[in-house]
Amino acid sequence: MFDFDKLDKIIHEKGRLGIMTLLATRPSWSFQDLKAELELSDGNLITHLRTLHEHGYVAVTKEVRDRPQTSYSLTDKGRQSFQDYLTILEQIVKAGRR
Repeated sequence: MFDFDKLDKIIHEKGRLGIMTLLATRPSWSFQDLKAELELSDGNLITHLRTLHEHGYVAVTKEVRDRPQTSYSLTDKGRQSFQDYLTILEQIVKAGRR
């Protein structure tokens, strides 16, 4: 039938899936905006972002404007991995509707 091992386990976790989905919608998101949108604690969000960054899916930009601000964006690898993940999910959904 379908090989569920093809699902990217890095992306598949709920918090990281939310992050990847938001990052796919615009060029970058600030830490505070991600936190507010996903309703995650600082520690939980930073842990998920660190995992995505360590796997090369997310880029980190640190700037000082009025105050220090960290923003996140998808890397090319992250964008491709997310698209591959969505393709596999679409295949699962199609198979489940037959």
